[in-house]
This record gives sequence, C-alpha cells and structure tokens, in this order.
Amino acid sequence: MASSRFVVGIDLGTTNSALAFVDTEAGDVAKAATFAIPQVVQAGAVEARLLLPSFLYLPGPGEQPAGALKLPWDAKRDYCVGEFARAFGSQVPTRLVSSAKSWLCHSGVDRKSPILPYRAADGGRKVSPLEASAHYLKHLAEAWNAANPKDRLEGQDVILTVPASFDAAARDLTVEAARSAGLEHVTLLEEPQAAFYAWLDGLGDTWRERIHVGELVLVADVGGGTSDFTLIEVGEDAGNLVLTRLAVGDHLLLGGDNMDLALSHAVAQELAKKGTRLDPGQMLQLTHAARRAKEQILADDALASAPVTVLGKGRSVVGGSIKYDLSRQEVERVLVDGFFPDCPRNAEPGNARTAGLQELGLPYVNDAAVTKHLAQFLSRQSESLAGRDKKGKKKEAGLPTAVLFNGGVFQAGVLRDRFLSVLDGWAKQAKAEPARVLAGADLDLAVARGAAYYGLVRRGKGVRIRGGTARAYYIGIETNMPAVPGFAPPIKALCVAPFGMEEGTETDLAGHEFGLAVGEEAEFRFLGSGVRRDDKAGAVIEDWEGHIDELAPVRVTLEGKANQGRVVPVHLHSKVNEVGLLELWCYARDGKQKWKLEYNVREAK
Repeated sequence: MASSRFVVGIDLGTTNSALAFVDTEAGDVAKAATFAIPQVVQAGAVEARLLLPSFLYLPGPGEQPAGALKLPWDAKRDYCVGEFARAFGSQVPTRLVSSAKSWLCHSGVDRKSPILPYRAADGGRKVSPLEASAHYLKHLAEAWNAANPKDRLEGQDVILTVPASFDAAARDLTVEAARSAGLEHVTLLEEPQAAFYAWLDGLGDTWRERIHVGELVLVADVGGGTSDFTLIEVGEDAGNLVLTRLAVGDHLLLGGDNMDLALSHAVAQELAKKGTRLDPGQMLQLTHAARRAKEQILADDALASAPVTVLGKGRSVVGGSIKYDLSRQEVERVLVDGFFPDCPRNAEPGNARTAGLQELGLPYVNDAAVTKHLAQFLSRQSESLAGRDKKGKKKEAGLPTAVLFNGGVFQAGVLRDRFLSVLDGWAKQAKAEPARVLAGADLDLAVARGAAYYGLVRRGKGVRIRGGTARAYYIGIETNMPAVPGFAPPIKALCVAPFGMEEGTETDLAGHEFGLAVGEEAEFRFLGSGVRRDDKAGAVIEDWEGHIDELAPVRVTLEGKANQGRVVPVHLHSKVNEVGLLELWCYARDGKQKWKLEYNVREAK
C-alpha cells in the first residue's frame, strides 16, 4: 500500500480506541493528526469524539426507540459502539460487551464463539471476542469512509497496534477482525513502540537533544486491560543516534479493568458492613459505576469524592437504588497501595496456588502489584545489559535512565508519582541517577499517532526503532545415542532465530541436516533466551540449561504421504513473519516435500 495517500494508525484499545493519520501529500511537513470519530453519544444524537470507547451495546427488543442508534451512514443500526454504549450499557451490563481485547487474547476460551457479554443469560444477543473487535474496527472504517469517500480506509496503508506481548493466536485474530471490517492489508505494531514513535514525531529532530548514547529508556504502558514493559537502548552508528528495542516483558492481564474490579469489591465490602449485599448482576453494575467514579476523581484534583449508584433489588432498598459516595482517599488507597506498592528491586510477584476447579473468566495475573512485575522484568534483563556504558562509565545494569509513560492508567498523577518513586528508590540503592520522565506524550492518543508515524517510517521517512525478536529462539534437537534405561537422550539447542531478527526477514540454516518425524504426532520443543544476544542462526548449544529457557512445546502431526511413520532427512529455513510468528520450514532432501512449523516469537516465559 505504499502508493496510498494516507498512512493510518489504529489503536484498538481495551477501554478506548483511536485513529490517527498522516496525509502524505503534505510532503516534508506531514505530521500525524487525530481523526475525530462520529458516534452516538445520547439516544438519537451523534457527535465526533477523539476517542471511541471500546464498548458494544446489544439492546433487547423495544429497549431503544426507533432511530436512537442511527448513524449518518446507517439509519437502521441495531447495536451501538462508543460513548452511548459505555454510558447506557453500564445500566444493563448483561447487554454490554467490554474488555473484548482481553478476551481476544484468552487462550482458555473459544474466541470465535458468542460468549460476550460474559455472564449474560442464555437466549440474549451475544457475540464472540472476534466479532466485538470487528465491530469496533468496522465503526472506525465507516466513520473514515464517510469523511473520505475518495480515499476509503481499505485502500490506505493501515498500521494496527497490539500489546507487545500478544500471543500468536491473538495477533492472528486481530488481523482476522480487521479483515472482517474490510481491511485486508494491515501491518501490526507493538503498542509501546507506537508510543515511542509518537514521542519522536512530537519532538522532530530535537529528540536527539533529549536522550543520549548509552541511555536505556523504559516504556511503561499500563492500559485498560494489559501492562507492557519495553526497554529501548540509545546507541550510535557512524556518528548517528540509533534506537534499538532490547526487551519486551511478559503478557500481563493487568490494568484499569483490574482496578475497577478492586474498587467495586472495596465498595461492596463497605455496603455489606451496612447490611446491603449485592447480587452478581448488581456487582457488574457496580464495576462500571466504580470506573466512572474513578475517572472523575483522578481527572479532577479538586474533587474529593464521586457518587456510585446501583439499581436496587429486594425489600431493603429504599428509593429503588443503592448509593455510595466513593472518596478520593479510598481510590488512592486501593489503587496506589494495591497496584503500585513500594517494593525492593529484587521483588517478585506472588504466585497464588491454583485451585483444582476455577470459575471461567479472564486469566488475570495472580499478583496485582505492577511494581513487582516491573522488578521481575528488569531483573531478568540485568545479566544481558551488564557492562553497557554511558559516556565511558559503567552504569547499573537493568535500571532505566528515562521513562516514557503510556496508557490511560497513567493519566493519574498520583500513580505516575508512585511508579517513579519506586524506581528512584531502586536507583538510590544502586547509587545510580534516578530515571527522568520523557515529557510530551499524549497518554490517550499516543499509540494511534505513533502508529501513523510508523507508516511514514516504513516509507523511508522518520526515525526507525530497530526491533525484531526480543529473544533468541531455538528448537530442541534430540541427540542420537543408544537407548539407556531411565535416561532420556539429551537435547541440543539449535538457534533458528537470533536475537533482533526483524519481522519479514528469513535465513537458511545451511550446513545442518536433521531427521523429521512425519505421519505421527510428535513434540517439537522450542526454547528462548533473552540474554544470549550473540548466537547466530544455525549455532548449536549443547550445554544450555540455566541461560536458555524451555518454552511451551508444539505437538503436531505432519503429513507424510509416502513417508508415514518415518524419519525424513530435512534442512531448515526460518522466517519471522509480519504477524510475529516464527515460521520454521523443513525441506526434504529430495526437494519433493516441505513442512511448516509456527511459533509465536512474543511467547511470554
């Protein structure tokens, strides 16, 4: 799509979505701009807003008057996406789809089955996480096309963002949702990188005055559904500053949704002390009401409290509703101390014992302490970052020198302050300089704007962040040796994707031939290392335990045709595709057959 007039960035968020674009006809002065999205804000009223709340309202029969949900491009729309969906849908939570993005990455459910709204009664309208995501993207596409009929979105260069730690299935489903919305050609970009691109775009050439060679920038992205940590190193090449994405954290289903649940449970406990107990339906209402109250309090420093209202049931309810005044003190106690506790640099998140039987739902992390997850992430990187110098002086490995905040959670100054306070404590203990904040980021719109800027970078304009795989990846090769009772043959690690292998690149593992089991189920053991940065493709490591980690294996039956149940001599060829999958091709010696294995190179382990 290099010939399209516009490059368009889409932030498909858990809580809010946004769209930004660059008009390439503006030439050298082209800058990312945000697109105002028309949406229903009240029954029968449409306004353009910079954010499209990622909520889908599926009204029951007769629940809305005729024309209440109509849009300029669809007068008969029978569902609603955006502001009105969030506001009215919170009163009828069993008809409101929220957190579809979190469900989209939940491997424990069928993400193509109609399971949302979650806990809604059978017989009502339901959609799959895939369909909900497609609805949001379809609304964005329709809004754009109504404003740009000659440059329809499906004909533009579209960059769609995903969490850095999204698994392979979630990435594929995101692309599938885009195709369902008519967007056949999309490129995926990690959200933290998009946020950093937005910072670069906002500063122009002056970014080189803000950061220096040897610095380590932490992009801390805590949004509605996920927390992502990314480390970007500032280096030098032929006298020019270069940026390299060094590491990506684990997939953490931890963000604003968890905070809303925590607040709702805190309120429910206070109500219970006064004799009012809420049923499951009321708890859903309370969660949405607590979110609104939280947003009001954190957006206004002068606001001491905000009301929380839940529709009542039963004899004990007076006036048909339950009301509670949520104070700023309660919000800060639950959010600051619960999610950003002060902790030592070597802290690790707790792992609660998993019960044999669990209620089905989103796989939230066991420990809600964002700062503990950060400590674990930085600790894992400390060995590989050791010895990297800044201006000739050894710096404390693994500690960032600068922080770029992203995500709606960090709109709250009190949460940014606590995050920095914890980092400062670690720096003081290490006798290092405290990390400074890279100012100027728009926490709500940065990802969409950065994605649009990245579209220009792909066309050779702007500053590119060197990325690729954040780990080196290996496949286990079973050693050929005689059978020994009680002793499994040792496994060697063959490097198939070196650290930093760029998406869209491939390499032939020449000089090696292996036996491939076909025609029957076999287990392929994949391994990864975030600290072995110098292994080349084709390198074989025999003693790998302790510095290479075993990842989730892939069990598959490869069709063998005439070779059923045999071991076929093959050589290997690897590729990291645009979606973030490692494709490992196995070519038969006779050249007549080939097989493909796929593995997610953002696997969180």
